[in-house]
Amino acid sequence: MATVLVVDDDPTVREVVVAYLQQAGHETLEAPDGPNAMVAARAAPDLVVLDVMLPGFDGFEVCRRLRDERPGVPIIMLTALGEEEDRIAGLDSGADDYLSKPFSPRELVLRVASVLRRTNPPTPPEDLPRDDGNLHLDPVARTATINGEPLTLTAREFDLLAHFLAHPGTAFSREELLSGVWEWEYGDLTTVTVHVRRLREKVEVDPSHPTRLVTVWGVGYRWDPS
Repeated sequence: MATVLVVDDDPTVREVVVAYLQQAGHETLEAPDGPNAMVAARAAPDLVVLDVMLPGFDGFEVCRRLRDERPGVPIIMLTALGEEEDRIAGLDSGADDYLSKPFSPRELVLRVASVLRRTNPPTPPEDLPRDDGNLHLDPVARTATINGEPLTLTAREFDLLAHFLAHPGTAFSREELLSGVWEWEYGDLTTVTVHVRRLREKVEVDPSHPTRLVTVWGVGYRWDPS
């Protein structure tokens, strides 16, 4: 179904994760540290499962380098249980999703399927390109531009932008965005907050005073069309 790069310095964790992913039909690549992760990434995996604590250089640095070299590859980051700072730092460095250790391998497989489904959605005829002023988004090609210049978006940032553009003027709570974009029925709402902030930095002239992706106090967020 897909090729997944598993990056973790614990061989037992890698063995278990790889076994579950292969059972789900995926091909796998493995790396035990940061430098080898970047080498393995040259094989262009469809998704990366990335631990934070790695020898060589940590998962945050791997994530940043992957975003520079392969901005579209989805990344699921593995963080220590209860370490909110790690989760936020992972999202800030460009991760699309995260799981806290210890985690259920079955849940990881479901998260992989969810991210891949959002990254490679079916292409019905109604999935037409969308425009908002100087912003153009093509859901089928999964490309976005502002003033004709390409926007570098992670998979989740693209999904979030597409969701807002498909529902201009509609206010969404963070819970609704978590369900509609991430397909999670529950989860850390910080994920939505961080992704909205990152998306504003790419689509707003002044992210500290947004005019497109605005906050609706007491509700959540709304896209105001130009």
